[in-house]
Amino acid sequence: MCGIIGYTGRMAAQNILLDGLQRLEYRGYDSAGIAFFKENTGHISVRKTAGKVMDLRAICDDENLSVCGIGHSRWATHGGVTNANAHPHKVGDVVLVHNGIIENYHHLIEKYHLMGQLKSETDTEVACAVINANYNGNPEEAIKKAVSELKGSFAFCIMFSNHPGEVYAIRNVSPLVATYAPQNGSFLASDLTAFIEYSNKYFVLPEYHILKMTKDGITLNDLDGKTVEPEYMTVDWDVSTAEKNGYNHFMIKEIHEQPDAFERTVGPRIKDGMPDFSDDNIPDSLFEGIKDITVIACGTAMYAGMVGRTLIQNKIGLPVKVEIASEFRYERPTITKDTLVIVISQSGETIDTLEALRLAKSRTDRTLAVVNVKGSTIARESHYVMYTHAGPEIAVASTKAYTVQVAALYLIGARIGVLSGEIENDAVREFIAKFRQVPEHIKSVLQMEDTIRMYANRMTNAKDTFFIGRALDYTLSMEGALKLKEISYIHAEAYAAGELKHGTIALISEGVPVIAIATQSNVYSKVISNIREVKARGAYVILVSKDQEIEDNTVCDIHIPLPDIDDELTVFESVVVLQILAYYTSVGKDINPDQPRNLAKSVTVE
Repeated sequence: MCGIIGYTGRMAAQNILLDGLQRLEYRGYDSAGIAFFKENTGHISVRKTAGKVMDLRAICDDENLSVCGIGHSRWATHGGVTNANAHPHKVGDVVLVHNGIIENYHHLIEKYHLMGQLKSETDTEVACAVINANYNGNPEEAIKKAVSELKGSFAFCIMFSNHPGEVYAIRNVSPLVATYAPQNGSFLASDLTAFIEYSNKYFVLPEYHILKMTKDGITLNDLDGKTVEPEYMTVDWDVSTAEKNGYNHFMIKEIHEQPDAFERTVGPRIKDGMPDFSDDNIPDSLFEGIKDITVIACGTAMYAGMVGRTLIQNKIGLPVKVEIASEFRYERPTITKDTLVIVISQSGETIDTLEALRLAKSRTDRTLAVVNVKGSTIARESHYVMYTHAGPEIAVASTKAYTVQVAALYLIGARIGVLSGEIENDAVREFIAKFRQVPEHIKSVLQMEDTIRMYANRMTNAKDTFFIGRALDYTLSMEGALKLKEISYIHAEAYAAGELKHGTIALISEGVPVIAIATQSNVYSKVISNIREVKARGAYVILVSKDQEIEDNTVCDIHIPLPDIDDELTVFESVVVLQILAYYTSVGKDINPDQPRNLAKSVTVE
């Protein structure tokens, strides 16, 4: 859940490490540090501090010509936010940084008699001490012996004092990517945004393989010592995509990128007006004969799955369940060989979703990953993968990732409908034609940004906010509530509007904001009745609907009209309204929406 960067080459390492850590700030962190071979000798210097990368820069050398080093931004798991607990950690001849959690660190403290010797409260320092205890001058052997004793997840980036100019790495679950750029040197990171300005090619470090970087190249060996050739991939976006480009925050930039992200995800998968996955190497046989679908995901990805469930189940009549990935492994799965399992993850590294996928694969050969990052672990381990093409998403709160995940599920549903015979080809073509118009409708909503920004002023002093809707609007409300709570720290909950009278209306009091979504024609009048219920109890109602005007102005305090579109497609418009509302509420409270407290972009620990 933290940021790792490693470099060795021909350029000054300090700025590469610091700039790389700054690019990784979006992952969430509370302390940062770097280590480097001082004056390119066998002495390793460490600089680290609780706080931000700017605080780390302040304690680094003005003139530092070291060409080899490692860096880390930490999100506290073991031990509090202190200088001592910040990475890198140094024990004897070994210095390392670590993402993940070592579960058996107590046992290792006892086995290696480390009690009283450790300077921090972290499991990472224990791992460093274990590698040092097994080190006799051969880095690969020390790493190999140490990891055989570790239980848990880890991504290690390591330097040994008597091997100047060399950086080593190994991982289990937690991601690492690397590249060699002949003119610049070798790079390693937890996310390729850290080094994208130096190379548009990268490879994912395979689990339990030892990587060695020098200024002249990278070697990769498995634990038996066999050399393995890295599988390089090419990035289809450049460094400017990971910059703000004039926007105040990444989040609002990424909200505005949704029309293009939608088109990149959907356009290549439409042929002759029909959904087609042949370029993804996803055969129709994956969908033929399925009896049910299980969607597995966490957070925003799970809420995207809820929207997909509503569409697929209502249009095709196929049973669809949405499972919380972190709970899935601890219940009895009802998956059979005829179940299609769809796992959704922006990063493709979400640990709960990955472990759920591994369990699902023991029950069925029909697993399909919907992920954004090429070569990610979930993408590689699933039977099939559909890449969304959102480009890098830097803000912690997902926006464009949600939109393309929902779009992918709609395409999957349409393809299943065709193959099952539940939807006629002409009806699918009609749906796809309207589906392709979604980017233009999103652009229309984006033009309302200033108006929605004004409405957000009413939200900044709220302590509680409620989202209500029915059918598709209810599933959307869950994502709206999540966006608001995670970046503005306002308690926000979503409720099925029809359930208000069964208890939750007791929470409504004078002036409490209620965001009501009413875009579904078959339940529109019911939602309006529910809105009247909360309005009668003093709620401040913001209504989002396709009405261009509201004849009875007592229904709501604020009305946000949406461009007219088929009911099943309104989610793409409505979510943009809710994203903008959440963004400007956060900004209005003087909170950085890109880096909300206590949250990280990629959750790679349980």
